[in-house]
Amino acid sequence: MRKRDQWLAAPLGAGLAAALLTGCGSEDGNAGGTGESVVMGMSDEVVATDPASGYDPGSWLLFNNVFQSLMSFPKGGITPQPDAAENCKFQDEVSQTYQCKLKDGLKFSNGHDLTSEDVAHSFRRTIKINDKKGPASSLLSSIKDIKTPDKLTVVFHLNRSDATFPQKIASGAGSIVDHEEYPADKLRTDGKAVGSGVYKLDSFDKKEAKFSVNTSYKGAAAAVNNRGVTMKFFHGDQAELKSAVQKGSIDLAYRGLPMKDIADLEAAGGKQHLKVIEGTSAEVQHLVFNTKDPVVGKLGVRKAIAYLVDRSALVRDVYKRTAEPLYSIVPSGVTGHKTPFFEAYGDRPQPDKAAAALNSAGIKDKVKLTLWATPVRYGPGTVPEFQEIAKQLNKSGLFEADVKSVPLEEYEAGVAAGKYGVYVKGWVPDYPDPDNFTAPFFGEGNVLLNNYESKDITNRILATAAEGSRPATVGDFTKVQTTVAQELPILPLWQGKQYAVASDRISGLQWTLDASTVFRFWEIGKAAKE
Repeated sequence: MRKRDQWLAAPLGAGLAAALLTGCGSEDGNAGGTGESVVMGMSDEVVATDPASGYDPGSWLLFNNVFQSLMSFPKGGITPQPDAAENCKFQDEVSQTYQCKLKDGLKFSNGHDLTSEDVAHSFRRTIKINDKKGPASSLLSSIKDIKTPDKLTVVFHLNRSDATFPQKIASGAGSIVDHEEYPADKLRTDGKAVGSGVYKLDSFDKKEAKFSVNTSYKGAAAAVNNRGVTMKFFHGDQAELKSAVQKGSIDLAYRGLPMKDIADLEAAGGKQHLKVIEGTSAEVQHLVFNTKDPVVGKLGVRKAIAYLVDRSALVRDVYKRTAEPLYSIVPSGVTGHKTPFFEAYGDRPQPDKAAAALNSAGIKDKVKLTLWATPVRYGPGTVPEFQEIAKQLNKSGLFEADVKSVPLEEYEAGVAAGKYGVYVKGWVPDYPDPDNFTAPFFGEGNVLLNNYESKDITNRILATAAEGSRPATVGDFTKVQTTVAQELPILPLWQGKQYAVASDRISGLQWTLDASTVFRFWEIGKAAKE
């Protein structure tokens, strides 16, 4: 899927995380928020307001604030905690029966009671609709059936072992909707949303979305630090987004500022009454190779590219050190991270080894190659980055590479049709587990659409899903990473950091972005003007 200042220096301990689960999640609900309303700007699009459809950073940002899930990630933590649920746990040792008990007295923002019927309805409709832009096939495919023995109890029977199921339902895919508001067999398309989360969606159009505090919310979130949020959409207009935060027409800019602008704004410091906030992130970006393409379908060509790509130059020159070189499909900070691409191909261009790889594939002439990109979806640096990669390949004298960039809809259609040999894929994790960096890419119905299959990888991913102790999965995930480095269906490029640029009146951003990828509106405060 799916989504920058030191939001968080280190994960919170379990005791502290538990202590934070108080405040507006009390039995009496929240009091409507404190402090002033906040206006934020974002370059990402919100593709959907219906959780059965959206599977992108912008949509999940909306879902995480408007809808409630059975479980949620506490600020600074990567272990799911009960939210709409009083408690959840597996009922067996093979992780195939998962039961949740709901809190009593939950209500949607429209006043309707939230019961087990709504929970079951939410998951069933997402699976039944199975929208191609939704999370059903990627995150909910392990659900076999759902039982509701009483109004507060939900039992999930899974068709296979899935120890990551609690993390999946803590994501946007677990959003609970009102069964009276959302039809079982079709998407809601009126741009409205009714949930039981911390906020209500008051209005949504192409220019902005307005949110007010849901005073009937009862869950795990801490006290609400603002009286509402307006999210303005800039539709990829990076210059306008920068100008807006500089002029003060928005309080903060999140996702979409070019790396050079972030560096410039950080250098300006307090002169403009702005601050740049940096945080950890597991967002990654890859080159994807269509393994049936007549050119990069040859392993020797893919190896030559791997020997020539200079990640350090990309990070330094294009991303202004706002990202880190990535040498694995599992990013740093996630269980099982190794660096097999570094061991196999090094960290600097090696033209001699690239030439030898091409010779092994019987290629003597320059390789003609087009790198395909789309300008907004995977960040504003994507096209300049691909232009730099093409330059690196051409500098070797072994390639004749160019770059083509097309709008997102055309791009996705081209990928699905197998028209592109080399293309970009960015990934903001749904949950912080190595499973989410492997299963969606190499499992059944994967998101890469690059014709790559490996039974060994698939079997190992299935094996890790049954292991409740995630550290015990390291051996299998190490083998998966090594196999991918050897067979090269993708080439990891970088792991991002998270940034926001905000007025010096804004506080709490350090709790809005962390490895969980949840942007928490309720943590953002805005001081009154002096």
